[in-house]
Amino acid sequence: MFKLMTRAALALALSAVSGAALAQSGDLSEQDANRQFVVDLGVGAIVQPRYEAADSYLVYPFPIVSVGRFYFPGLGQVVDGRRKSGVFFYPSFNFIGERKASDSTDLTGTNTIDWALELGLGGGFRTEHFRAFAELRQGINGHTGQVGQLGLDGIVYPAEKWEVSFGPRAGFASDEYMDTYFGVSSTEAANSGGRLTKFNPSAGFKSVGLAARASYDFNDDVRLHLQGGYDRLVGDAADSPIAKNGSENQFSIGAGVTYRFAFDLF
Repeated sequence: MFKLMTRAALALALSAVSGAALAQSGDLSEQDANRQFVVDLGVGAIVQPRYEAADSYLVYPFPIVSVGRFYFPGLGQVVDGRRKSGVFFYPSFNFIGERKASDSTDLTGTNTIDWALELGLGGGFRTEHFRAFAELRQGINGHTGQVGQLGLDGIVYPAEKWEVSFGPRAGFASDEYMDTYFGVSSTEAANSGGRLTKFNPSAGFKSVGLAARASYDFNDDVRLHLQGGYDRLVGDAADSPIAKNGSENQFSIGAGVTYRFAFDLF
C-alpha cells in the first residue's frame, strides 16, 4: 500500500486552499462554527503521471485533509472557516516516490532517485470569489532543493451546496531539484545507450498550467470532491532529455470524499 501511495500528493491545508490538497473546507454549520477544531478527513484516488515528465499514467490512492477551524492556545482561533475574506496561511506538504530506471524505457541508464518528503509553508489572500496563493517547500531525502507554486483562482457557487474554483498555476524549483529530476549526468548518458544526452538544468520556472476543483456538500458532514489539472513543462524542465523522451504535457484527475469532525480540546 505504501508503494501505491508514492508520488501522490500528501497535503494538510490549514485554510480554504492548498496547492496540493484536493479537499476544500465548505461552509460551517452554526454548531461547527463554534467549535475550536473542525477537520475534514477522507480518502481519494488520483490518475497522474507515473513520474514528473512521464507519458504513462497510474492510479494512486491518497488521503484528503482539510482544516476549517484550528485553535492554538495563547493565540486563539488561528484558522476560522467562517471568514470569507482575508489573509490565510497553511503548512504545505508533498511526497514524491522513488524513481528508478525500470519505471520506463525512457529512463534507461538513469540512477535511482529515493523517495522525497517536501515540507513548507503557503499563504495568500482570498475573498468570496477570488483567491491568490504562493507556497514554498524544502525537500528531504530524495532531493534537498526547494520547490514552490504560485496560483490564482476564481471561485463560483453554481448551485446550492456546490463550490467550484479554477485558475492558472506556475511551478518553480531550485538548481538541486531540477538537477535531481531533470538532469542527466555524463555517466547516465553513457549508460542510456544513446537514449539520453548530458544535461545540466538551472533553477527557474518548470511548469505552467491550469487547475479546477468542484466540491459538493452531501450533508453537513460529508463532502464529495473532484479535481483536474494540466501542467505544461517549460524552461529547462521542457528541454530535459527526460521530458523529450517522455512528455511535456502532464494531466491529472482525482476524486474523493471527506467526513467532518468538529470538537473542542481546551
